[in-house]
Amino acid sequence: MKILMFGRGAIATIYGWTLHQAGHDVEFYVRPGRAATYGDTVDLDLVDTRRRVWGQRVVDKWPVRYREALEPDHDFDLIVLSVPHHRLPEATAFLTPRVGQATVLVFGNLWTEPLVAIGALPPDRIAWGFPQAGGGFSEDGVLNGALLSSVVFGTLGRPPTDRERAVRQAFREAGLRIKERPDFRGWLWVHFVSDAGLFSQGLRLGSLSELAGSTGDLREGLLAGRELLPLLQARGIDLRRHRGGVLPFRAPTWLTAPVLAWLTAHVALARVSLTAQSDPDAEEPREVCRDTLAEARRLGVSVPRLEAAEPLFAREGTG
Repeated sequence: MKILMFGRGAIATIYGWTLHQAGHDVEFYVRPGRAATYGDTVDLDLVDTRRRVWGQRVVDKWPVRYREALEPDHDFDLIVLSVPHHRLPEATAFLTPRVGQATVLVFGNLWTEPLVAIGALPPDRIAWGFPQAGGGFSEDGVLNGALLSSVVFGTLGRPPTDRERAVRQAFREAGLRIKERPDFRGWLWVHFVSDAGLFSQGLRLGSLSELAGSTGDLREGLLAGRELLPLLQARGIDLRRHRGGVLPFRAPTWLTAPVLAWLTAHVALARVSLTAQSDPDAEEPREVCRDTLAEARRLGVSVPRLEAAEPLFAREGTG
C-alpha cells in the first residue's frame, strides 16, 4: 500500500516507521521548506511491545522521504491524518481538493461531531482510528517514544466498509492487533475528557512529563477527570458502554493513583510515553482543556478542578 503520513509529528513518525517496516511505501507530507529543516533521516529510540509484553528497545536511523506538494492526481492509497484536534479543520480543508482516490484515516482526538470534524471530506473515504503510541522529539531531534501492540479502530454505527477493512489490514500486516470500538464517537469523547483531566495537572506542573511517578498529582488528574464524566452524560454518552474507559476515574484514587505513579516511574512503556511530553509550550494540552471547559460552560456542568486550572490555559484576554 502506498501511504502518505500527513505531517511529521511523533505519532505520524512512529506509525510511518511501523508501516514501512511491514513493506508499505511510506512518505510524509510537510509544509514547504520543512523537508530541508528535518533532514533525510529520523533518529528513533522506541519501546516496541509488538513482540514482547514489556517492550523491546529499538534504536534506528530511518531514512525518510518527504513531499511539500500534493496534487489531486496522486497515487496514494491511504493518507494518515494524525494532527492535534484544533489543527484538524485546517488539515481537512487542505486535503479536500487533494484527496484523489485515497482513503483518509482520521487518527487522533476529536471533540466535535465526527462528521462535522472532517469538513468537506467525503465520508465514504474516511476510516476512523486512534493511535496506541506516544512520545516526543528531544532537543537533539531524537524521537523518544513507545508503541503498544494494538491500535484502536471504530465506525459510526455501521459495519466497516471495504476501504476501512483495507486500512485495518495494513496495520495488521505491521504486527498490530486491532481493537474495535462499536461506539467510536463516544469512545473518542471519553478519551478526550480523560486527557483534559490529566492535562490540567500537567499544565500546573509545567509539562506532562512532570506527572511521571507523582502520586499526588496523578490523583488530582484522576479527580479532575471524574468531574468531567457528567459532561459526557450531558452530551448524550451512555457511560455504561464505556466502563473500561471510565473505570480509572470512578475507582478509588487511593488505589489507582499509586498504581499509575508506579507504572509511570518503573515500566518503560508508560514512563517513556509520559516523560517524552516535556515541552512546556505544547499547544495541544491547552487546547484540550480550553475546549472541554467551554463545552462544560455551554451545557452548565460544574467542573471546579478544570476551572481552577483555567489561568494556565486561558487565551490572552480571556478567563
